[in-house]
Amino acid sequence: MQPAARTNLAETAIDNIRAEIITNRWPIGERIPNEAALADMLGVSRGTVREAVRVLVAQGFLETKQGSGTYVRSISNPDESLLRIRRTGLRDQVETRCALEVEAARLAAMRHTPEVIAELRQLLAERGEYNASRHDLYVEQDLAFHKAVVAASGNFALIEVYEFFSVSTQEIIRATVTGELPEPDMAAHAAIIDAIASGDPDRAASTTRTFMAPILIELDRLLAS
Repeated sequence: MQPAARTNLAETAIDNIRAEIITNRWPIGERIPNEAALADMLGVSRGTVREAVRVLVAQGFLETKQGSGTYVRSISNPDESLLRIRRTGLRDQVETRCALEVEAARLAAMRHTPEVIAELRQLLAERGEYNASRHDLYVEQDLAFHKAVVAASGNFALIEVYEFFSVSTQEIIRATVTGELPEPDMAAHAAIIDAIASGDPDRAASTTRTFMAPILIELDRLLAS
């Protein structure tokens, strides 16, 4: 590890520690040297090291365990990966949304409770049919319904990934209600709830895939024209 340059010490310390992580000097799960040792390696103050570690924890590279130390959590920056996802095409994002919702419905069929089914029915009833006079509220309520389906999966990693896609999902919903893409009707939404309530994971996955199919088909047609 090279001593940090005297200009912009914190950023240089961040870059140096990140480089050590990426090159696997400290494997995932290993505790990195303590604050004092890192300060000596980098030739900076412990305060600068503390700031560098704080940033790398926020970026997902490191994880601090109270009373134990700081450990390597990842050798890649999740923020950069998410930014690359945002730059992908609409077709890729819709396909990913479909994959997430299909798997969420499959898991929800296995893990749902009567309370979850009641909540889904209530959210769908509140959303109702589309009315231009309540356009923004409708989009918000439709997104809330789909998020609730994903939440019913009980898979927190899947929920977090879907949350990241929620901006894209909201734009897709806007496109369906304005007629740019086909809008699944109330019956199609209710069918997802019924499939989850059945407890049959294959039925839930198939119903959700069928729900998304017209959107994907029309999107392919638009992109090909």
